[in-house]
Amino acid sequence: MDYLPLFADIRHKPVLVVGGGDVAARKIELLRRAGARVLVVSRELCDELAELETQGEIEWLAKAYDASQLDRVFFVIAATDDGDLNGQVFQDATDRFLLANVVDDQPKCSFIFPSIVDRSPLVVAISSGGTAPVLARLLREKIETLLPATLGQMAEIAGQWRGKVKARFSKMSDRRRFWEKAFNGLFASQVGSGNVDGARLTLDKQLDEPEAVQGEIILVGAGPGDSGLLTLRGLQVMQLADVVLYDYLVSDEILDLVRRDADRICVGKRANAHSVPQEETNRLLVELAKQGKRVVRLKGGDPFIFGRGGEELQAAVEAGIPFQVVPGVTAAAGATAYAGIPLTHRDHAQSVLFVTGQCRADSSGTDWPSLARARQTLAIYMGSANAGDIASQLIAHGRDPKTPAAVIGRGTRQDQKVLTGTLDQLDELARNAPTPALLVIGEVVNLHQQLAWYQHSAQQDGRESAVVNLA
Repeated sequence: MDYLPLFADIRHKPVLVVGGGDVAARKIELLRRAGARVLVVSRELCDELAELETQGEIEWLAKAYDASQLDRVFFVIAATDDGDLNGQVFQDATDRFLLANVVDDQPKCSFIFPSIVDRSPLVVAISSGGTAPVLARLLREKIETLLPATLGQMAEIAGQWRGKVKARFSKMSDRRRFWEKAFNGLFASQVGSGNVDGARLTLDKQLDEPEAVQGEIILVGAGPGDSGLLTLRGLQVMQLADVVLYDYLVSDEILDLVRRDADRICVGKRANAHSVPQEETNRLLVELAKQGKRVVRLKGGDPFIFGRGGEELQAAVEAGIPFQVVPGVTAAAGATAYAGIPLTHRDHAQSVLFVTGQCRADSSGTDWPSLARARQTLAIYMGSANAGDIASQLIAHGRDPKTPAAVIGRGTRQDQKVLTGTLDQLDELARNAPTPALLVIGEVVNLHQQLAWYQHSAQQDGRESAVVNLA
């Protein structure tokens, strides 16, 4: 280990920065965030530092460096474009047993700045010892995605409860179990969802009844298929799940991101095939949560858009189970974007309607005249089986039979297939498209050939994505 990791308290302590340019400004921003009293020595200040000096946020100590300026500071940073001056600052600091950092000159650093993940008061620092700062930054970016922004707030609350916990549990092992349960249970989820008052009540209840276990249900939208479209919050929740209930619309690459030791239960539904009744899914969610488990209900797309997520949460409410929702990218947004079909366009469509295709031609509940209006886009979910009836009704209620139409099969996935034609060909398009499929009707479909970026990329990568035009 070439460097000893330390976290220094520099609040209100004087720190000298020699240099007044953009590089110095970046270091000064970090120092100010840590509460340091910043002293600057430089012939001139960049605009950013000049503004800070005017506001009294930093002190412009002098225009020329002198070794005596090191006599009453905590440490020093040299950030000039003068190599000799930087070297002199480092040597003067070393002679005084002061820590010094010469920016971008690792041999002249008695300390270095790590890459920082700031979840104050929780802070993670990553360093390569100055050998590969870009690698350290890339690692920091990966860690950033794994650590929720609310971790700092969680740590603050935990700090406020430390005395209570110590008074309640005399043994260190009991205190450790208490916090392990809190940080992996309902308390953490409530802080993550912004329910701070509820989180505090949960800690109090856990103190009063340490053996009581309360689970929760988290509804997570998995997006249309491509794991890159999974939200950061969705990934974080999946990594903490005790059990995951998923449906057939959730892709394998999404399921691969679930915590390895979590139980997985398929509750999918498919047309004309054995499926789990909705009532059984609701019962399972409640039963597993009552066992004290963190239950993640993973649904394709967005759980509140034709996903029956509302019904599942109503069951949670009736059973008194805490719950939260993580939205997802719905199929209409994801699949059309990957197919190069904008849902709206000022020259072609001023509105878009999301419609379920699980309706019959004689359905009195379907407002066909509204759906058949021109200059709007229809995005129809689960419509493959009824594509012929849908097309007939739209044409009968005034939509031009030659209106552009597309069927996007397995949208956003590597085997995505886009079939384009016209409204009167919709049934044929749907029969030839893999499922799950999205039907898109409207003039915006004509932009597909021009904007179909994902097919072009897929072909270059050797994937099997395909485009078929029946027009």
